[in-house]
Amino acid sequence: MDLPFIVTTLTRRGLLTPGRPIRVASQLNALRRWGWSIAGELRQAAARDPDRVAVIDDQGNELTYAQLLDRCVGLARALRAGMGVQSGDRIGVLCRNHPGLIETLVATTLLGADAVLVNTGLSPAQLTTVAGEQRLRVLVHDDEFTERTLGLPAELQRLDERAREELIRTALPGDLPPPERDGRTIVLTSGTTGVPKGARRPIPTGFGPLVSIIDRIPLHARDRVMIAAPVFHTWGYAALQVCFALRATIVLHRRFDPAATLDALVEQRCRGLFAVPVMLQRMLELPAPDPRPPLKVVAVSGSALPGGLPAAFMGAYGDVLYNMYGSTEASWASIATPADLRTAPTTAGRPPYGTRLAILDDAGEPVPSGRVGRIFVGNEMLFEGYTSGADRERHDGLLNTGDLGRLNADGLLFVDGRADDMIVSGGENVFPAEVEQLLAQLPQVREAAVIGVADAEYGQRLAAFLALRPGETLDADAVREYVRHYLARFSVPRDVVFVNYLPRNATGKVLTRELRRHLG
Repeated sequence: MDLPFIVTTLTRRGLLTPGRPIRVASQLNALRRWGWSIAGELRQAAARDPDRVAVIDDQGNELTYAQLLDRCVGLARALRAGMGVQSGDRIGVLCRNHPGLIETLVATTLLGADAVLVNTGLSPAQLTTVAGEQRLRVLVHDDEFTERTLGLPAELQRLDERAREELIRTALPGDLPPPERDGRTIVLTSGTTGVPKGARRPIPTGFGPLVSIIDRIPLHARDRVMIAAPVFHTWGYAALQVCFALRATIVLHRRFDPAATLDALVEQRCRGLFAVPVMLQRMLELPAPDPRPPLKVVAVSGSALPGGLPAAFMGAYGDVLYNMYGSTEASWASIATPADLRTAPTTAGRPPYGTRLAILDDAGEPVPSGRVGRIFVGNEMLFEGYTSGADRERHDGLLNTGDLGRLNADGLLFVDGRADDMIVSGGENVFPAEVEQLLAQLPQVREAAVIGVADAEYGQRLAAFLALRPGETLDADAVREYVRHYLARFSVPRDVVFVNYLPRNATGKVLTRELRRHLG
């Protein structure tokens, strides 16, 4: 990435505005000593804007950047002195979105330990397996998860909210030097089909990753931003990194509630919102607040964006919607702007600056424009491999996302779904996501999911699961006829099941194993 582009983008987003010389010097020194880890990003923000509010929780409690850093340092010192945490250890973090999650992440990094972000939706059995596979030394958890931790090995130290607060309160004063090794953040894959794998996140080496994102998503220094996406997921964690870099004020709620979210966006005067698509769907089911929140950016990722959602949301809140396509392993691949989504509502957009994108066939050769192939991506933040030692397929510096997609003549990316979701029905390749997008556009449908199931005659067939809007009715034959009108016959779902809601994990992904139970 070239220096003029970096400087221009940082200037456009307000990060190169003049400041008090001593604070600017402290900010640069913090980055020099601590690098671009989550701890380094917090330290540079606290050095430049110590009195700016860093985080506001759902009770209205506020912490400035200076206060947040002091609490993080105190917790780090206490973890080392009281629990023996050393550089290279792994600390599990089983928390919802609140300041204590941030404090634990930063404290872990300050010690050179690795933070393992644990999905709050894991079952007790999955949690036990993750704790063993990730070799956790300490598990920091919210009080609501205490019962879920009872089956963990006795040697695994546990720290609930009260104990964590006591450690901070009684911590000895003083700062910490940079650790001997950089602590890594380990993000677990979604785990919708079994025990999730741990993916090691790299640490940025400069402004490049930040600039790639804020060039396309126009957040500015010192904005007020609500992070509704779970921080334990790659998207929520990336939002936290961006907000620290921008010295933003971050609004966090432990649980997503559409009404409470809308109220907070208005009350806290938020210009930005990080969410997953299903959250926007829930917000649209409520009347738009008056006055409306001063949103300039609503950035979503984590699951597919239903085709009808962009127009509906931008119709209610303006052209503020940005859709990032990426994964735990690849970070980001492309970003769709409001203009892109107005042109093509189902597009995943274009790769941002410094990102390479290719659609390859099974032999690793590029496919023509418009043809479906495997999506490969290259950027500065490709994961470093799984903690098990496994990796994903790579080709010429590009990582296989595991998805199938195509590029149109204008360079817009369209994602057809997971490669392992594609089915072969009667010898024809069928993409469930294409049918899903079509069904989601029916006015009676609140949300839709389409999956492949075994079929004795055709090998596989499609099954559609529909949750209808309140008061609406629809019959299975009408659904099939609707699909038959727009798509080939082999795309018509043989099974049409009406459900009250689609089961989802905390990041908004549909749990297909739960859907299959409806088929008997």
